[in-house]
Amino acid sequence: MEPPDLQVLAALEDGLPLVHDPYGEIGRRLGMSGDEVLQRVQKLRDAGIIRRFRARINQRLLGITANALVAWHCKGQAAEQAGTILSAFPSITHCYERMPVQGRWDYTLYTVHHGFSREEVQEEVRMIAERAGLHDYVVLFSIDEFKRVPNVRIRENGGGIG
Repeated sequence: MEPPDLQVLAALEDGLPLVHDPYGEIGRRLGMSGDEVLQRVQKLRDAGIIRRFRARINQRLLGITANALVAWHCKGQAAEQAGTILSAFPSITHCYERMPVQGRWDYTLYTVHHGFSREEVQEEVRMIAERAGLHDYVVLFSIDEFKRVPNVRIRENGGGIG
């Protein structure tokens, strides 16, 4: 990846400017043409580095205030199968497998759920557990949010772009 690609990615992290020609505006900031910015965006999308553009919505302002991390107890190949099953549910926004801490924490699969109420999330998790055949799980609701940013920030993680 070339340095101008990283510059474009870093500029896009702040969102598209709400102007008639957003790529031209980004180009002006970076010292390149809007066409060059767009070509680089297309190249990055074709390479799978940019997956999609979307609005980032403040879910709390919509009333979606119940957020839970669910830890599921699965082992080995069963975890892979369960992960595939869990990932198919549209209400699950994240699904990860992690190593257990032997003798202290045996949960290996983690899913993230959001809803308008804790009861709604609990009911959704119960339904998912039943359909997936998983019965050993813990629902951990968020109490407060101290920080929430996208997973990767080019300025912080991308090799000195700033």
